[in-house]
Amino acid sequence: MFLAKICEASFETPPATINYNMIHRIWSIHFCLLLSTALFAQPSGSITQGLGTTTTADLMPNCQSNHITPLGTITSTDGKLWIVPAENNFSTAPKLSDLHNTCNGVAPANLAAANLSGVPVTEIDPGGEVITGYLFADNYFELYINGVLVGIDPVPFTPFNSCVVKFRVSKPYTIALKLVDWEENLGLGSEINNGSNFHPGDGGFIAQFSAGTVTDATWKAQTFYIAPIQDLNSVVEKADGTHSTATATITPTCDANCFGVHYPSPTNWTAANFDDAGWPKAVLYTAAQVTNQAAYTNFANTAWPNAKFIWSSNLILDNLVLVRHTVPALTAVSDLDASKKTPIQAAPNPFSDYVFLKNVDQNVVCQMTNLFGQVVFSGKNISSADFSNLAPGVYVLKIEGKNTAALRLIKI
Repeated sequence: MFLAKICEASFETPPATINYNMIHRIWSIHFCLLLSTALFAQPSGSITQGLGTTTTADLMPNCQSNHITPLGTITSTDGKLWIVPAENNFSTAPKLSDLHNTCNGVAPANLAAANLSGVPVTEIDPGGEVITGYLFADNYFELYINGVLVGIDPVPFTPFNSCVVKFRVSKPYTIALKLVDWEENLGLGSEINNGSNFHPGDGGFIAQFSAGTVTDATWKAQTFYIAPIQDLNSVVEKADGTHSTATATITPTCDANCFGVHYPSPTNWTAANFDDAGWPKAVLYTAAQVTNQAAYTNFANTAWPNAKFIWSSNLILDNLVLVRHTVPALTAVSDLDASKKTPIQAAPNPFSDYVFLKNVDQNVVCQMTNLFGQVVFSGKNISSADFSNLAPGVYVLKIEGKNTAALRLIKI
C-alpha cells in the first residue's frame, strides 16, 4: 500500500515548472516501475483463466467411478492452445498389465495372490536383462525407457489402480515418466470432491524395479502445468529450475475463475541423452500424504518396500510433472575385486538349491537379498542353506570378510 501511494503521487502530481521537482518526479516513476516489476513479476509460462473446452467427455465411460475422465483444450493469453490436463497417448499406446484394477476385476489381496504370468516383455535391447517394475500413480502415467514408450496407465483418473511391467534393456538406461494429476474441471486443476465442485486434487507416484531401482530423491522432476492458481505472483521460477508455488494457497476460492500456468514440454525429454541438469530433484512424500487406496496398500511392503512417493515441489497444484532417472551400468563382479588375484566366486550360477563360495576365508558373513531388498539369507555358513524353495529370479549376495564382493546370482 505504501508503494502504491508513492507511485500514485509520482504519476498524478503535476509539477508547476520543469525544474528539480520534474527530475525528482521522473526518477520516482522509474523507481516505481522497476520495483513493481521485481515484486510482482508473473511467471514466464503461458497463462490461462477459467474453464477449458471439453473434447472428450469421458475416456472411461464403461468403468464405474466417482469421477468422470474428461479431456479438452484451453487457449492461453498468448494465443497458444493447450491440451488439458495434458497431452497423452491414452487412446493409442499399449496399456500396462494390471496389478490391481477393479475396472477389469483384478483385485488381489497381496502380491502373492497376483497373477503375473501373462505380463509381456517389451524389447528395448535384445541382449539386455529383463527388468520387472511395479508402479502406482495418483493419477496417470506414461512410461518411457530410453525414449521408447513402453506402456501407459490403463486408468487415467479413478478408480485407483496399479500396474506391473517387464522390459528387456541393457544398462545404463533412462527411465522417463509423464505424470498427470487428472482433473474434472478442465484447465482449472480441480475436481468434484469433499463437497466442493472445485476441489484441488493431489498427485503422487511410486515405483520399484528389479535390480534395486526405486523412486527416491535422486530422481529429477519438473513441473509443466500448475493449477488452480489464485494469485499469479505466487508462481516463482527459482534459480534451481523449480517452478515454485510455495506461497500459493492450496485452498483457493477463485473456483471457475482460477488461473493456470503452462510450460511447453521439451521435445526430446524422454531420450537417454536429454540434459536434465537444470531440472530440480524430486520431492519425497509419505503414503499418508498421497493415498490409502487398496491398489497401493495391498502391496506396500512387497511391491514397494524400499521406494518413496515422489512428485514435484507442490503435491496439490502441480498437475503435469515429468520425471527422469538414469540407471547406471553394472560393475562387473571381477571389477569389484580387481586388485585381488583370486576374486570371490559363487557356484553354480545359475543355481537351483545350494550355493558354494570359492576364494573366501572361513569367517565371511553373507547376506542374500532379492531385487526388492528383502533378505532371504543372512549368516556365515551359506553353503549349508537349501534354497530349493526360493522363488526363481535374480538375487544379490553380499560377502563381507577379508575380501568383500557383491555377486548377482540367478535362481532357476
